Amino acid sequence: MIDPGALHDLVGRWWWNYDEGNFAVLASLVTDDVHFSCRTDTGTTDYEEFVRADVHGREGVMRWQSTHRVESPYPLRHNGTNVHIVEQRGDEASFASYIHVTHIVDGHVTNLSSAIVNGAARHDRGALRICELEVVLDTTTSGPFRDLRTLIN
Repeated sequence: MIDPGALHDLVGRWWWNYDEGNFAVLASLVTDDVHFSCRTDTGTTDYEEFVRADVHGREGVMRWQSTHRVESPYPLRHNGTNVHIVEQRGDEASFASYIHVTHIVDGHVTNLSSAIVNGAARHDRGALRICELEVVLDTTTSGPFRDLRTLIN
């Protein structure tokens, strides 16, 4: 079984080390067969090419992560919230959370993005590691849930 506190710690360490560009640490937090994907919820933004990813394996994921991070602003803060286990499957668990991303513009903290994060983690070589991470960036203009829920499913 995956301990919820250990999972929360793992997700927090992922975002912290991504923001700080600690790529060796990031690589240690994922399995050899990790799958990472990223997209927007609409697929229609001017920055689709910059955020879109569907990468398999530690080397490919780390190549995309490091290139993407180097081209992104600093300071950049990914705040993972509502991290919770969706399903336990023995030595693996799926999880979901939100991220809220900020950066600094003219000396002020500014919202950059938010997203839904889905993933999975499993015990691998004596440590809990991420084996799946999907980030779907929010770009749909907010409105009544009854009107938008078909867009997000």
